[in-house]
This record gives sequence, C-alpha cells and structure tokens, in this order.
Amino acid sequence: MFQISAFGDTGLRIQFGDHISKDINQQIRSFCILLEKEGIPGVIEWVPTYTAITVVYDPYTILYSALVTQMEKLQNRLSDMELPPAEIMHVPVCYGGEMGPDLAAVACLHNLDESQVISIHSSGDYLIYMMGFIPGFAYLGGMSKEIATARLENPRAAIPAGSVGIAGEQTGIYPLESPGGWQIIGRTPIKLYDPNSSSPILLRAGNYIRFKPIDVEEYEVIEKEVNAGTYIPYVETFIE
Repeated sequence: MFQISAFGDTGLRIQFGDHISKDINQQIRSFCILLEKEGIPGVIEWVPTYTAITVVYDPYTILYSALVTQMEKLQNRLSDMELPPAEIMHVPVCYGGEMGPDLAAVACLHNLDESQVISIHSSGDYLIYMMGFIPGFAYLGGMSKEIATARLENPRAAIPAGSVGIAGEQTGIYPLESPGGWQIIGRTPIKLYDPNSSSPILLRAGNYIRFKPIDVEEYEVIEKEVNAGTYIPYVETFIE
C-alpha cells in the first residue's frame, strides 16, 4: 500500500499500511531518510506514525501536485534503500516499591509473582516504532501479552519522569512528569528528554531498548551520574 492524500491546506499524508508491523515501520523509516537526503524545496517537516507519514509543506514554494510527484519518485527508490544497523539501548529500571506502585497489582491480575512480571518485561528487545505524545516519549512494540494490563480507572494527576508503565499491550517510559493512567511498574534514572543537552531526545525511532532490572542502590548511583553528566548508556548493535 502506498496512498497519498491531502491533509489540510498545507499537508499531505502518505499511507504505507493499515496495521502495526516491523515491515511497514522499515518502509516509513527509509522514506524519512530519503526525505531528509532529498531536501525538497518547500517541504517544512514530516511526522512519521505507525502506518503513515504526514508531510507539511509551503504551498507558495511547491504546489500539491508537484509534491505528490516528488513523493512518488521517492517511493520508487525505496527498494534500493538500506537502513543503517539498529542499536539496542539498555535502560536500567528499578521495579516495584515506591518506583513501581502498580507492579503488585499487575502480578496479581495475571496470577504471577512480581519477579515473574519483571522477568517477562525485561526479557525482550522493544522496537521503537515512533516518537511522540510528549518530547522523548517512545512508542514501543514487542511486549508480551502475558502481562498486558488495562489502564487505571482513575488516572494519576502526576507521574514522575522516568516511570515505566503498561497500558493494554503496550509498555513505555514517561520522559517528563505528567498526568497518566498507565500501570506503573518501575522507574529508570536516565533522562529520555533533556532540553539542556545538545541532543535533547535520547531515543530514536527504528532502534530498540532493552530493560535491565536494577536495585535501589544501583538506581541512586546511576541517578547521581546522570545529574553530574557522566552517565553513558550502554548501547550495542541489534542483530536479527
């Protein structure tokens, strides 16, 4: 599927599929790389999602019809694209206790021990499909259905930055303190969003994260390193 449609007066939407999949994600990532390399005059920005890309443009610089033609030309080059190797960033997480107040409830719901929930949650590599919602928030795929849990009936007014939660069949990390209804099972001391950094967003779509269980003492050590600017996340190349 490759469908282009108007998106308001200054945008167009390119649909690559109708379901979440790794293959569609790779097509979208490849297309975004081509957009960046091509530098089409009049293209202001593009926003990738699970199944589509929205391209915002200046109609005084390029007409809609001409932009559609450019998008079709890029689509014809997709088969020649080779994506750079993906990386896995290890994300340390202190599970349970004050940092994961909903871990016990998630475990109880699935007739599991808390240690089993932790083991399941930290056993896989999670593909970052896209970034959005708030700065630094990663939409992840790959969580086991064994621990899928509905959102809280009464959302919290404030969830601490770094909180790791579950909502349905998704898991994610709150990069900033914000309201939310996800089941919070842990917290990471690393910053996913730092406006004072030369690279404010830590994670990138197309890469992976792997959760690494740590205890409170390890959390405090890493937190001090993060605050001092000396913490370096462990990253390795993802191998299919």
